[in-house]
Amino acid sequence: QVQLVESGGGSVQAGGSLRLSCVGSGFTYSTYSMAWFRQPPGKEREGVATIDSAGRTTYADSVKGRFTISSDNAKNTLYLQMNSLKPEDTAMYYCAAYPGPVVNALAAWEYNYWGRGTQVTVSS
Repeated sequence: QVQLVESGGGSVQAGGSLRLSCVGSGFTYSTYSMAWFRQPPGKEREGVATIDSAGRTTYADSVKGRFTISSDNAKNTLYLQMNSLKPEDTAMYYCAAYPGPVVNALAAWEYNYWGRGTQVTVSS
């Protein structure tokens, strides 16, 4: 079955960096649209960055210029490099997947496979 396992979260000070990873298994990774979402405490889940099977990327305005999504098909691994972190980036970060192209790349309802998340905490 499809499995997504995130890692790399932690606690950092504002201005710091973290690199999240998501390893996929049980599916043909290279044909899927992949994405990172986050859910801050008490708030709804929101799209952060996405990458489709052709390598096209989409970013939320709040992370443009600071976060970079990438994918290594040989390793079935999705990455999110997060630089210049801010306290408002504090959230549980989730990896998501869909078997094909999506229309609304940053919409959670487009994705039907989800990891369990990794916590990112940014202190001021």
